[in-house]
Amino acid sequence: MNAHQLAHASFSIYQDAEPPEFWTAYFDVQPDIAIIKGKPFVTPSGRLSSGLGRIGVWGIKSKQHVQSDLPEPHLRYLIERLALPRADLPELLRRTNARMCFFCYWDNENGDRMPDVADDIRQMMESMGGTIEIDEYR
Repeated sequence: MNAHQLAHASFSIYQDAEPPEFWTAYFDVQPDIAIIKGKPFVTPSGRLSSGLGRIGVWGIKSKQHVQSDLPEPHLRYLIERLALPRADLPELLRRTNARMCFFCYWDNENGDRMPDVADDIRQMMESMGGTIEIDEYR
């Protein structure tokens, strides 16, 4: 793996209705992050947080599993890992008042690269009620 990839992505569900174990069972995937509102949580550094979770979060990341400086391979990895799209997921999101998001990290220090998300990925997320956010660093 590169010490510093120029792109990576994560998938997160934000909600307070169900515990993280619910989403772990639903996707049959162990999360990289699991936070329960009002409870301490494990930070990315592996330490216990000094504060309490402000919202419930369940998520996975691509960074350790995909070696690419483009967002698409990272997103495709997450889609495959989570078996997306899922016909029952939009209703489940409504029932739990959840928000679902792909978050793409995009390092563009030189300002010469354009982040691109394939139309089929955008359409799939929109059809399930999710969003795609790109965080560009310059």
